[in-house]
Amino acid sequence: MGHNALLRAYRDMLLIRRFEEKAGQLYGMGLIGGFCHLYIGQEAVVVGMQASLQPGDEVITSYRDHGHMLATGMEARGVMAELTGRIGGYSKGKGGSMHMFSREKGFFGGHGIVGAQVSLGVGLAFSNWYREDGKVAVAYFGEGASNQGQVYESLNLAALFKLPCIFVIENNKYGMGTSVERASASADLSKNGAPWGIPGEQVDGMNVQTVFEASQRAVAHCRAGNGPYLLEMKTYRYRGHSMSDPAKYRTREEVQKMREQHDCIETARTQLMEQNVTEADLKAIDDEVKAIVTDAADFAQASPEPDESELWTDILLETK
Repeated sequence: MGHNALLRAYRDMLLIRRFEEKAGQLYGMGLIGGFCHLYIGQEAVVVGMQASLQPGDEVITSYRDHGHMLATGMEARGVMAELTGRIGGYSKGKGGSMHMFSREKGFFGGHGIVGAQVSLGVGLAFSNWYREDGKVAVAYFGEGASNQGQVYESLNLAALFKLPCIFVIENNKYGMGTSVERASASADLSKNGAPWGIPGEQVDGMNVQTVFEASQRAVAHCRAGNGPYLLEMKTYRYRGHSMSDPAKYRTREEVQKMREQHDCIETARTQLMEQNVTEADLKAIDDEVKAIVTDAADFAQASPEPDESELWTDILLETK
């Protein structure tokens, strides 16, 4: 990852971090209803992966999805307005945190049913394989979802047809409140595709440079027609599973150690300063990001709620 790419990655990770912090504040104020799963701590995974993708490639993920939306280039205004249930949101305020999409940006949703998006991601990859269009699909899921039966069915189908699908396990160590050690007999989830001959790697998901390098290998493998690839991203979420989770299943010391020693944004910041990026340059990026997030929050609160007539739209597609 060159200097300019790292600078962009730093900015994108910071945007996700500040956006999610603001979303947490709005949730606390009662402006965001329903579920809200924050991505704070895991920013390097999606930013590093996205840096290797091209326009037309597809992304699908689970319910911890705001970071993925922003990384694909979806506007902060539209994402925040959807979180607050307003007409200016990507799904006109009807989808909320888990159900917004952007075909234009190749983002095919966060999905609330654990592991369901993996099968859908294989479907996206199947369409690319069928059309021979050279595109790849990336299916993100957590280490908890990795034990779902449909995930193994998806791995088998992808390998059988040599589909251009990258499976990304975001292993943040805790599915809901259960540690991966208590849920998985395997200590190396990158080998989950081995029975079907799917190559896999364990990756330091707290370092955007490392993620980028691994994503380059995975994308090249899939785009060359060699079939699927699996990446286990070793990452960490700083907040609870959702906003209602007090996270008493882990110690404060554990979280603090990750923040102080492995934070992806601080790591990128150090790397940039070693490349002679100044404090003033970094502050300018921080100021830009804060302005975007403040504008998004203001827009979300000013945007009206959807009209009652919207109850009947986006339900049925009639084809001639």
